[in-house]
Amino acid sequence: MAHANIYAFAAEAVGSATALVIAAGAGMGVDSGLPDFRGDEGFWRAYPPFKRLGLSFVDLANPRWFDDDPALAWGFYGHRLNLYRATAPHAGFEILRRWAALARDGGLVFTSNVDGHFQRAGFPDDSLFECHGSIHWLQCTGACGAGLFPADGVAVEIDTATFRAHPPLPTCPHCKAVARPAVLMFGDSDWDSSRSDAQAARLETWLARRRSQEARIIVVECGAGMAVPTVRGFSESLVRQFGARLVRINVREPQAPTGQIAIAEPALAALTAIDARLANRVLVG
Repeated sequence: MAHANIYAFAAEAVGSATALVIAAGAGMGVDSGLPDFRGDEGFWRAYPPFKRLGLSFVDLANPRWFDDDPALAWGFYGHRLNLYRATAPHAGFEILRRWAALARDGGLVFTSNVDGHFQRAGFPDDSLFECHGSIHWLQCTGACGAGLFPADGVAVEIDTATFRAHPPLPTCPHCKAVARPAVLMFGDSDWDSSRSDAQAARLETWLARRRSQEARIIVVECGAGMAVPTVRGFSESLVRQFGARLVRINVREPQAPTGQIAIAEPALAALTAIDARLANRVLVG
């Protein structure tokens, strides 16, 4: 368990924020009950049929399956879509939303997660940068020019013994070709990044405004590992470029740059402990 003093230091940092940046990786969702895909064995515990096929997460998160075997592709992504819809975000999301709402200069979320749980937890769309896209948006595999379209109302029935999708598979509303999630996969040159690009532009504008305001930026990072270091790299760039203070929460890889706060706990436990120490304080606002 993390030393009690580290929570006091984290609470002091969060309490001093005029602007809050929330950075989140896959570990953020584990406390909600989402599977931990860490390593092949972790992935195969969630998807046993793929172990029999010798297919890892990296193998399956590849756009080629939508051409070669769309039922297999949608078995994997359809199950994840159904799971993310059925799973409620844990209470740590609400803690973060409350902190961001109280910060005088506002809050922003940078996440590699595609599950849409920050929106489910009440974060406004214009405060989010989903750097790997969202499974709740689809694109055409035929590049017909339809652009992105929401997955609202799209239902994918999965054979839980094989993790293959039953027909009919999701299709493009324009040309009826097979659709795919608008998420960045491995070896993916066809991802339609237009939505994420717009989010990135908003993030740059937000950060530029915070710089002009000389905001005190605190970064609370949850569940971002080293295997895909996008989120960790973003957090550390704010430390370098803005003098931000980083609170890194990671149960397995808590290492943080010198002078920053590292907490080796799951996201929900750490956020709850920090929030308890803020209970009798008022965030700057």
